[in-house]
Amino acid sequence: MCLALPVKVIEVGCGPVGEHAMVDLGGVKKEISLALLDDVRVGDYVILHVGYALSKLDPDEAERTLALFTEMNQSALSAS
Repeated sequence: MCLALPVKVIEVGCGPVGEHAMVDLGGVKKEISLALLDDVRVGDYVILHVGYALSKLDPDEAERTLALFTEMNQSALSAS
């Protein structure tokens, strides 16, 4: 099974040749590759899979998806 997550870009131009970005993954910062995408900017949402940004995502859709993940996590914690 593969899992891809929406993440928010908080910095671009990272890495030795500047083709990486720093993203916020639920409060965790992670450097990812932008090798598969062009024109990614700070504030964009991208789909992250195994360290690569695969595509840009509509901000409203990304926020709804992230809210659902948060809701699912809270439900799982309260059920424990």
